[in-house]
Amino acid sequence: QVQFVESGGGLVQPGGSLRLSCAASGFIFRNVGMSWYRQAPGKERDLVASISYTGGSTNYADSVKGRFTISRDNAKNTVYLQMNSLKPEDTAVYYCNTVGGRFGWGQGTQVTVSS
Repeated sequence: QVQFVESGGGLVQPGGSLRLSCAASGFIFRNVGMSWYRQAPGKERDLVASISYTGGSTNYADSVKGRFTISRDNAKNTVYLQMNSLKPEDTAVYYCNTVGGRFGWGQGTQVTVSS
């Protein structure tokens, strides 16, 4: 059974930082590209960042480029999202999944950027 458990969200002031984690299980993690997605209230779920199965290649949405960094630890079946210089428009529930969203979604982790 595939499972994603996201954590690390919270309330942060504009300009602050958070590090999200996603523990994955139920599939061969080291063989699969992974992505972070986010969904703001009333909006569709959007792709934020992706990383290749080796970690050697990454891609970012234009809105987060230069501020967010995706990484992974294949020994821990975990993908991370380091978020710096956070803005109010980054407020959303953040989810991880494979590239293309192949499996069902976890519960996500809420990120709120507000003063």
